[in-house]
Amino acid sequence: MRFGQGHTDHYFNPSQIINAKEDASNCYARGYYTMGRAILEESIENVRKQVEACDCVQSFFVFHSFGGGTGSGFSSLLLDHIASEFTSKSRLACAVYPSPKVSTAIVEPYNAVLLTHTSMENMDVVFLMDNEAMYNLCRSRLSIERPPTKLK
Repeated sequence: MRFGQGHTDHYFNPSQIINAKEDASNCYARGYYTMGRAILEESIENVRKQVEACDCVQSFFVFHSFGGGTGSGFSSLLLDHIASEFTSKSRLACAVYPSPKVSTAIVEPYNAVLLTHTSMENMDVVFLMDNEAMYNLCRSRLSIERPPTKLK
């Protein structure tokens, strides 16, 4: 299932969705320096619009992964800018931490280490979820023999 074609479409404002022609290919550096820089201004502008539409913004809550290039590299870049522009707001994250047993890319541990530094500097609270533990919960509690690792 592609984004924008499922039963949860009504949860998202289409004008706030940013699409790019390519992803960061599991590379922190591509997410932070190349692909991320190309969509950063549009992303920050969307954040500003959402903040302006609110009466009283309390905090930012970011959902991302620590392992992939976009989840680590672009998240790191975006968090840097949010922290510098909105200094008085709390910043929280809910993140999936990579596991070697269910990893889809060999560079996930490196991406996670690089993002950990940014998270420690720019986030007030990070809720980490172990990818392997979530995979095991799907198998044991939800009876999903092979939990999907990607959306189609």
